[in-house]
Amino acid sequence: MNPAAVATTEPAGTAAGAAAGHVTFLGAGPGDPGLLTLRAVEALGLADVLVGDSQVLDVVRRHARADVGTAEPTADAEALDLVAAASQLVMASARTGKRVVRAVSGDPVLDAGAAEEMLACAHAGIPFEVVPGVSAALGVPAYAGVPLSGDVRYVDAATAGGRCWNEAAGSDSTLVVATTLQTVAAVAGELVSNGRKPDTALTVTVAGTTTRQRTWSATLATIGAELKATKALPTPEGPIAAIAVVGERTTQREHLSWFETKQLFGWRVLVPRTKEQAASLSDQLRSYGAVPHEVPTIAVEPPRTPQQMERAVKGLVTGRYEWIAFTSVNAVKAVREKFEEYGLDARAFAGIKVAAVGEQTSRALVEFGVKPDLVPSGEQSAAGLLEDWPPYDPVFDPIDRVFLPRADIATETLVAGLVELGWEVDDVTAYRTVRASPPPAETREAIKGGGFDAVLFTSSSTVRNLVGIAGKPHNVTVIACIGPATAKTAEEHGLRVDVMSPEPSVHALAQALADFGQARREAAEAAGDPVTRPSERRPGARRRRV
Repeated sequence: MNPAAVATTEPAGTAAGAAAGHVTFLGAGPGDPGLLTLRAVEALGLADVLVGDSQVLDVVRRHARADVGTAEPTADAEALDLVAAASQLVMASARTGKRVVRAVSGDPVLDAGAAEEMLACAHAGIPFEVVPGVSAALGVPAYAGVPLSGDVRYVDAATAGGRCWNEAAGSDSTLVVATTLQTVAAVAGELVSNGRKPDTALTVTVAGTTTRQRTWSATLATIGAELKATKALPTPEGPIAAIAVVGERTTQREHLSWFETKQLFGWRVLVPRTKEQAASLSDQLRSYGAVPHEVPTIAVEPPRTPQQMERAVKGLVTGRYEWIAFTSVNAVKAVREKFEEYGLDARAFAGIKVAAVGEQTSRALVEFGVKPDLVPSGEQSAAGLLEDWPPYDPVFDPIDRVFLPRADIATETLVAGLVELGWEVDDVTAYRTVRASPPPAETREAIKGGGFDAVLFTSSSTVRNLVGIAGKPHNVTVIACIGPATAKTAEEHGLRVDVMSPEPSVHALAQALADFGQARREAAEAAGDPVTRPSERRPGARRRRV
């Protein structure tokens, strides 16, 4: 393989020498993974190898198989340009019979380099298809709250010549200009010098459709000063891609900006749970515009003596129990693993009543093929479960025993309550919870240095373990707790609690944080202050309660 095409992961697929494969030129959109089309997701699921730059691969990789190969083309200044390097890498993989997805930002039909790669495939007799994507010219203005209708013209500032600027400036069209943050003032100057009025409104957006998006509103005459006044320029980085929209419709942004005004837009939120536990919670935070960062504080390990668990699982099959009660996703996972070890499946629950505490526990059971018979109608806790649990009745209950698979550190509330209701309880250690390993140094520094805007504490143990493995969150970080007990533990560790969930639910906690963020935004706007994230405050600054 040419050294200019560097594979970062060995591709999966058929062996060399096989018949030619297939190439999909796929539009990955302007940055938000949610903008991928259904056809794009389907093609990614079939791919043997993905080719693209690192940012694009980050967008598409989540929809590919776990064993998919990835490759990032790099140009060799002496031999190949980037387009040629990508083309060689794509064709080399396709010639070995692999299904190749060549992912590009935006829409491949609007990408000159992708068009050249398509021609190379055509000349080489390699079959290919094109999956369109959302272009930056359409997607970014939509996320910036700038409508595009009527006469709209697209200009690529990097290739536009004098005639192009003259025609663009001489019309009343809305202009969508692909440029950079560093050169947008020069673009504005070109338009003014060619006849556009200096007071024509424009917006400039960088990192469009991502939670790093930022938009400036100004006029052709004032955009340079605006960027300097807001300290957007100068930047220590290289050119920063931007989309500028020029025309009167940009003034409607004040009312139509829906993305950057989300309650937690751009907030980095620390979620001290595993990715599996935090999946739906992280999705909820993203819907508020936040960037969730999962940090496990607890690791789950098998019990030291598995015999008790083995006897209990066998008892399920032999009819020892009337009920089994699950109080966590980990308990479901522990029983499921034992079932798989013995060659059992959900049918082994036939004739047994199943209770579950919490939405995620119920979901884990349903995924296993088991629908819970009893879920608390009120508080999702052991106490809530006891409120609805029926007392033992020897007439209607042929068996008086309950199997309760739990953590080694679980409280005795549920056991005591069930015994009081007349049930015999096999309280079995299904798994042990131990403190997780410390997160990477970069994460620890962000926690202690104020790099996170908020942290969600879902139990007292998450407070103790996070402080133990990573240190105490900085005083600018918003602390959100799921209930009074968790809040008390946080305060005992020197943390000031800003947000309290109205009920013991992780989703209610996320909503409470979003409400806090909205109130904070509204207070800043009412005071005429810029809307900032907590992490953008001066280190050591006092935080006001909202």
